[in-house]
Amino acid sequence: MAGGAKARRLPRAVREGQMLDAAVRCFARHGYQTASMDEIAELAGVSKPLVYLYLGSKEELFTACIRREAGALLGAVAAGVGGSEVPPDERLWAGLLAFFTYAAEHPDSWVVLSRQARTHGEPFAGEAARMRDEIVGFVAGLIGEAAGEAGGGITPRDVDALAQALVGSAESLADWADETPGVTAREAAATLMNFAWAGLGNLMKSERWSPR
Repeated sequence: MAGGAKARRLPRAVREGQMLDAAVRCFARHGYQTASMDEIAELAGVSKPLVYLYLGSKEELFTACIRREAGALLGAVAAGVGGSEVPPDERLWAGLLAFFTYAAEHPDSWVVLSRQARTHGEPFAGEAARMRDEIVGFVAGLIGEAAGEAGGGITPRDVDALAQALVGSAESLADWADETPGVTAREAAATLMNFAWAGLGNLMKSERWSPR
């Protein structure tokens, strides 16, 4: 009885965090359509009416999960990159490593963001798109900084296209690493960095490949 009373006195923010943790796990395992509010409540150790009271409908709960996990991923990447005094290639490496590390250490979160959020229409796809736009903008900034320092002939359109390509590759590689036993975050980040930066290095020197 005392334990139950103590549990009921948990701050609302803590209780909501427990519910969101349970929801992310459930959505990752079963998908949005199949996941049940009953199971989410059971995993969180609360009643189903309390889930509705705190976080609203299933749609609102899923949206809250996407926003929280997207914020956590973006925060991890930003924290890993460091300040502007670090060279752009090292900042990009640090960002990629932080990205793949987060995806590896939070597989349920990554499944919700990379698969579930994008396949069930609005408003979920829009939330995932906003997260992706922030990452693309960040990567574009790093590529633009590197191009400025090198003095190469990379246009703003080139920068945007390269950022889109790099982020798309990172997302696909994170999915592959999540499903492939033994692949570490560092290995995935190094693979993409070697693939991308070698080509970027040539572009910085205005050395472009073209079809014969």
